[in-house]
Amino acid sequence: MQNLSRKEIEEIFSLARKLKRQQKRGIAHRLLAGKTLALVFEKPSLRTRVSFDVGMAQLGGHAVFLGPAEIHLGVRESAADCARTLSRWADLIVVRTFSQRTLEEVADAATVPVINGLTDMFHPCQVLADCFTLLEHKKGLEKLRIAFVGDGNNMVHSWMEAAEKFSFSFSLACPRGYEPNPDIARAARRNGGRVVITHSVEQAVRSADVIYTDVWTSMGQEGENESRRRAFQGYQVNENVVAMADKDAVVMHCLPAHRGEEISHETLEGPHSIVFDQAENRLHVQKAIMVWLLKGFKGSRVQGFKG
Repeated sequence: MQNLSRKEIEEIFSLARKLKRQQKRGIAHRLLAGKTLALVFEKPSLRTRVSFDVGMAQLGGHAVFLGPAEIHLGVRESAADCARTLSRWADLIVVRTFSQRTLEEVADAATVPVINGLTDMFHPCQVLADCFTLLEHKKGLEKLRIAFVGDGNNMVHSWMEAAEKFSFSFSLACPRGYEPNPDIARAARRNGGRVVITHSVEQAVRSADVIYTDVWTSMGQEGENESRRRAFQGYQVNENVVAMADKDAVVMHCLPAHRGEEISHETLEGPHSIVFDQAENRLHVQKAIMVWLLKGFKGSRVQGFKG
């Protein structure tokens, strides 16, 4: 997200609204006809894979999925060689991997745009879709109080970067030892982000407009599952936690959810939840990102597209 200005993010959101409206009306918008997307995935995926694949199809293009069996970055061949080769065939590359460094090696070597589909450090496409969802439900971002309850993980890092862009208040409640990367937190504050890190759920959530959570054990951390379950007791988002927030607060989760762990079933399915709105908006925002990257954005219009 550091590579985008606030103005550019707002342009992407504007385009996403138009694309979503066209999709809902059944109006074709084949803005990327003849274009190809390479999906390079080293981690399992439902939302990221399907939303990019379906999105490219709706835009008139074609997606090629390359999982660990087809391509093992840095093992079967170097990430740089893979990027240089794919750049000769594909117009866009999405990388979903463990190491941030692997993503950066692909981006450095590629001659086409590279999109971060998730690393252990950041998950920008998810947070962009989440911000877009909040604009639909809350009509603005700047005055929001967003509380994240759980691990200081890649989602938190991307939320802190978003706080730099939109100046909302972001508070994290996490157990001791599970704080986010201190360099990312310092950078966010230095760049104007209103970021608070606490070990108190009540302090983070009190009067919040948004309550966000994620799994306690992320991909690649399965060996820590039991120790994390013990550490995160008391950090479940449930009806008691929701009652601490503003009466009109919304509950968000990037999915997949472990019901009964980081979030109760009743809360995930309750009236405050907008979890599946988030999931849907991955499609519309990522379509906008791809069009914005390949077509160029002029004001609120993409060449050849009328909203």
